[in-house]
Order: sequence, then C-alpha cells, then structure tokens
Amino acid sequence: MNKFERQSAADGQTLPDDIAEELSRLPSEVLSVDDAPSIAPPVPLSSDEVRTIVISLMLTMFLAALDQTIVATALPTIGRQFQDVSSLSWVITAYLLASTAVAPVFGTLSDIYGRRVMIIISLSLFVAGSVLCAIAPNLPMLILARGLQGLGGGGIMPVVQTVISDVVSPRERGQYQAYFSSVWMVGGILGPVIGGVFAEHLHWSMIFWINLPLAAAALALLLPKMSKIPVFHRKRKVDWLGGVLLMASAVVFMLVLTWGGTRYAWLSPTVLAMVGGAVALAMTFVWHARRADEPFLPLPLLTGSVAPFALTAGGCGLGAITGLTVQLPLYYEQVYHLTASEAGLALIPLAAVSTCGAAIAGRTMARAKHYKRVAIIGTSWAALCGFGLTVTTLPLWGLLLLMAAFALGLGTTFPVCVVSLQNSVARPQVGTITGAMNFFRSLMSSFTVAAFAAILLIALGTDIPLAGEHHAAGAVAIPADDMRHAFRYVFGAATALMTIAALCLIAMEERPLAGPSAQQPVEMAE
Repeated sequence: MNKFERQSAADGQTLPDDIAEELSRLPSEVLSVDDAPSIAPPVPLSSDEVRTIVISLMLTMFLAALDQTIVATALPTIGRQFQDVSSLSWVITAYLLASTAVAPVFGTLSDIYGRRVMIIISLSLFVAGSVLCAIAPNLPMLILARGLQGLGGGGIMPVVQTVISDVVSPRERGQYQAYFSSVWMVGGILGPVIGGVFAEHLHWSMIFWINLPLAAAALALLLPKMSKIPVFHRKRKVDWLGGVLLMASAVVFMLVLTWGGTRYAWLSPTVLAMVGGAVALAMTFVWHARRADEPFLPLPLLTGSVAPFALTAGGCGLGAITGLTVQLPLYYEQVYHLTASEAGLALIPLAAVSTCGAAIAGRTMARAKHYKRVAIIGTSWAALCGFGLTVTTLPLWGLLLLMAAFALGLGTTFPVCVVSLQNSVARPQVGTITGAMNFFRSLMSSFTVAAFAAILLIALGTDIPLAGEHHAAGAVAIPADDMRHAFRYVFGAATALMTIAALCLIAMEERPLAGPSAQQPVEMAE
C-alpha cells in the first residue's frame, strides 16, 4: 500500500476502483499524498464525445504523418529556387532528427503537466515551424524551420496515443490504434502525391501552408472536449538533465545512421568518434537515471515481463516495413522496370494491407481473452512470407501478392504492442512509456533503413543508385539478376526481424485488459 492509499484509509475514504487499481501498480516512493489532486476520477464520456475526440486526434495525427513524406517530391523544385542541391537532404533529416529526439520528452511532460498543455504546445510548434518553412528566404532557414516543425511533429504522436489511453479502455484501445495506423498509412501515401501537385502546379510553400487550417480544425474539435478527459498526470520536478542527455544521444546516433555509408565511410574516424559519443551520452544518461530521485525516463519502466518484449517486437515490425518501403522502389525499377510513379504505386500493398492486419488485431483484442495470440500468428505468418520472398523468384503480381500477405501479418504487431505497453504501467506513467515507445521505434526504423542499405551495398559491391536514376540519360542500371540476388539478403533480414518479433511476443506476459467483456459490443468501433 503506497502513501496515498494509506492516507485515504486513515481518513475513512474509499478510492474509486479504477484509481485504486492504477495506484496499486505504483511503488510506494512514486506517489505521495500531495499528488492526490492531480489524479481525478474518470468522468464518463458519451459515445459522441469519444467520437469527436478520436476524429480530432486522427486529424492531428494526419498532420504529423503527412509531413513525414510531403516534402520529398517537392525537393527538386525547392533546390532549383534556392540554387542549392547539396544540402537538400537536410530538409528531411532535420525533421526526423528533431521529431525522434523529442518523442520521449513530450511523453514524459504529458505525465507531468497534462495532455491538454502538451497537445497545444506540440501543435503550436508544428504550426510555427510550418509558417517559417513557407516564408523561408533561403535553404538554411528552411532547414532550421523544419527542425522546429519536427519538434512539434515529434510531440504529436506520443501525446495523441496517450490521450487515447485516457478515454478508451485497454480492451477497446487496440481498435483505435488500428484506426490511427490507417491514418498514418493514408498520410504516408498522400504526402508525396500532394507535395508533387503543389510543387508543380501551385508553389512548394503550399505544402506548409496547408498545415494551418488542418491544425486549426483539429484544435477546434479537440479543445472543447479536453476538459472532460480524465486527468491522470502527476505534477513533479522535471529532470531536465536526463532529458537533454537522452535527446543528445539520440541525435548523435541518428546522425551516424544518416551519414554512415554516404557522407562518411562506416569505419571513418568521424563516424567512429560519433558512435563513441553516442555511447558515452547514453551511458551517462543511464548513470544519471539510476541516481536521480525522479528520473526523466525511469529505467524500471523498460524492464519486466512486458516492456522489453513489446518494445522490441514493435520496433522490429516498424523497422521491417520502413526499411522495405525505402528500398523496394529500387527493386521494382531495376528488376521489373517500373517507372518511379509505378514503383510508388507498387508500395501500396505493403502499406495498406498492414493496416488491415492492425484492424484484425484490434478487433481480436476487444473480444478475445488471449489477445496476443493474433500477433504471434501474424508475425509468424509474416516471417514465413518473408522466407518465401527470400528463396523464390516471382513475377510482379506474385511478388505483390506475397508482399501483401507479409504486410497482413506484420500489421498485427502494432496494436498489441502499444496496448500491452500502456496496460503494463500505472496511468500517471502512460505518457512516459508511450513516448519511450515512439523514441525506440524511430531509432529502430532509422537503424533498419541504414542496415538494409548496407546489406545491398555489400551484396552488390557497388554504389546503390537512387530510385529512378536508371531512367536518366546515361545512367547505368544494375543488372536485374544482380539486384534480385542482392535483395534476397534484404528479404532475409526482414524475415529475421519478424522472427524476432514473434519470439518476443511469445515471451511477453499477457496481462488482462480492463474494459467491456468479450460478449459486450464495442459501440464506437462498430
């Protein structure tokens, strides 16, 4: 019994069942009597209110998803206007670095200051960065503005997922995670299309101006309902030093993955020094977290019978789909001789069908007692399909069909891992674990992209051409047989990732989920 529970018993008070359950998960030193006002009993929300909140959060998530990809097709136009193509990649890199580094920061701060404050701050930073991007007079200013936009975008994902955990029970939550996976997929597919249309027919700045009405609509829908969302945050001192150490180690590690094998050789003194710096910063963070009274990211949250397995399985799933999405256009163009636009369309089975897998897992979680079985079956099926991709040579239709089957199994990973993680901690720590999850997933995605590129480089024994490069005049294409042979190793790596995910899910503890029983219909999901 922690301090809060003892004090309530002494005063003759009875805690609400939901709050008592959450408080019972906390060690005695985590929560004190002074924290009681910060944890309010849940206020019942009507189905219409939950629906409005979910729609506003989906629109907010769409903003972050769209800006991950919308800039890519506009980069040539931006480079021509500013007469600088050497630094164009930083327009994307700056956003990714910033968004990855701040994910755990916003998650933790939402547990301290509340969801309303942090969603307003993240959207405000995102909108401010969008405006500065649109009016940037030169490329360096555009890169800095993209970094600011990334700070906001990196906060949107964990805060949105945390708000969902506040308004939806764990048993129902998997279905909503599937909805948000669909939003992320739609944003990722529409981004390059919208960016290309704006850059070609209007002006590239429109890819940033479009964020303003979308953000205003999201806030207009969400803010009136925020006062009714249950309050679970706990005011405490912020461990800023721990946060800075964590962000710094992440930024240096991301730079290693960005520059390694491209700007610098992997074994160059620069890359080795950066690796050493990232490791030193990470070790310093761990040393500090073990000694701080209330560390920025409590290390015990990342241990136990749920968190390490869910984090690893989710990271492997996202890493596999991200790495394949980046590299497959090259495969489609070199082996099947598709154009760049056709290769983009050929990615749809991978992206779209994975959301179907997430939806299946979400619905299963709402009804089945042993909810992780669907993810175990899904990841095992994905590993089997990945093995098929590795050992067989297929026509294009066969490859797309097998890729869709692979994505269906892979998609079951995400809702199970997210909900299991959030269900494994007390409510005042949901934001922290959600931010940590997004942080590690982003690192895993970046690592996988770099690893798949390195695998191709070693297998081909030559530089990897950019997607669409072999269509340019004078460009030398890699022979289809060589590319097909090299991609066997890429598919094999994806198979290994899904095998690891399946093993982690088998080892992960399956804790009961609170919420409607399997016999009760889930109203909002129907």
